[in-house]
Amino acid sequence: MTAQLIKGAEVAREIREELKKEIAELKAKHNVVPGLVTVLVGADPASQVYVGAKEKTSQELGIYSERYDLPEKTSQKELIALIDKLNKDPKINGILVQLPLPKHLNEGEVLYAIDPKKDVDGFHPVNVGKLMIGQPDYMPCTPAGIQQLLIHSGTQIEGAEVVVVGRSNIVGKPIANILLQKAPGANATVTICHTRTRDMTFHTRRADILIVAAGKPKYITADMVKEGVVVIDVGVNEIGRTAEGKRILCGDVDFETVKEKAKAITPVPGGVGPMTITMLMMNTVRAAKVAAGLT
Repeated sequence: MTAQLIKGAEVAREIREELKKEIAELKAKHNVVPGLVTVLVGADPASQVYVGAKEKTSQELGIYSERYDLPEKTSQKELIALIDKLNKDPKINGILVQLPLPKHLNEGEVLYAIDPKKDVDGFHPVNVGKLMIGQPDYMPCTPAGIQQLLIHSGTQIEGAEVVVVGRSNIVGKPIANILLQKAPGANATVTICHTRTRDMTFHTRRADILIVAAGKPKYITADMVKEGVVVIDVGVNEIGRTAEGKRILCGDVDFETVKEKAKAITPVPGGVGPMTITMLMMNTVRAAKVAAGLT
């Protein structure tokens, strides 16, 4: 069996084309321009890359974009004051504070300070609670992207045995909540595994859909999956550098061996990654429509 490659870049491109049309229509018919602001504290290189990519995508789609680059020593009070100002700015529909924050800042307090209506990352407790009861305003971006990859690949989700490896607030818990809802693109039976799961292989071998966000390079091996499984690999791990200094990346799944048993699988890179920013843009457009009373 040769697995179908679920290419996030291709799915993301399709969704972005639709978003671009929707944004142009919002501007032409309603004079509404979605606005997204990114806030970066410090000079973490990976964070700078992510923020730059979000800014570039916003501009390509026609979303109004602002960016705040704050010094590492920014205080909690200063950061909260900026968020309060952005909460009140009618041009801004989405506020994204890039994580991780410097250690002297209280991440929870910062995220909770964002107006839930502008929390396009979906991390505010209000939005987490709405997701839990099946009435989300915004779904967290990476989990939402995973669901879209499954839908676009033609994977049967309803009634499927889904096993999620990893219980983070960013991926594991929300994707489990999304897929167990009584809703289109969901209705699955979901099991969450984690570091204290006694027999990981017992669970992973039962999966029709296996979603892995464990943070361990090549953790899931071929003997841990059944024939015909659909694998979504969320992990991105640097395992070395080329002679030219380019990063060598792998996922949390041993791609080369697991692809021989899988029906479909995401590559790393090029799988889940491209979907995250696309879902952020989708949430920002939704926020703009809600603010304008168009939904």
